[in-house]
Amino acid sequence: MKLQQAHIWFARLAMALIVTFWGSTIVVELIGDPDLIYQVKNAIFYAIWLLVLAMAVTGISGAKLAGTRSSGLIGRKKKRMRFVALNGVFILIPAAIYLRSLAAAGDFGSTFYTVQALELLAGAVNLTLMGFNIRDGLRLSTATQKPMAAEGSG
Repeated sequence: MKLQQAHIWFARLAMALIVTFWGSTIVVELIGDPDLIYQVKNAIFYAIWLLVLAMAVTGISGAKLAGTRSSGLIGRKKKRMRFVALNGVFILIPAAIYLRSLAAAGDFGSTFYTVQALELLAGAVNLTLMGFNIRDGLRLSTATQKPMAAEGSG
């Protein structure tokens, strides 16, 4: 698998996982069934490690594709991903672990919903930033394909 293909595949996987985590959390919170909330929190707890792997591969492959370039679209993508990573490591992963433990104990009090709100907000921020990176990645791939198409049409 080429590096760019791996980058795209793992970025898509990471985005799909985050959308799934975020969406399933909203749905079960609206339903309000404590057992269902626990099941979702438990599933997220186990699947988050796949997300960590997908994000790591995306970051490593993105860094290799970018090389030493740090301006323009690539520079903006790098800055966003630093924030996404910090948000994930310091807010999202700890929140997922803590929410699972609260849900397992049946503790759905104000602490649970405060942490849940923080997790949803941080997840929405990451989804937005990753969406901007996907947009810029598409712009970059289009920009690199145009010169190749022009060279081949001669």
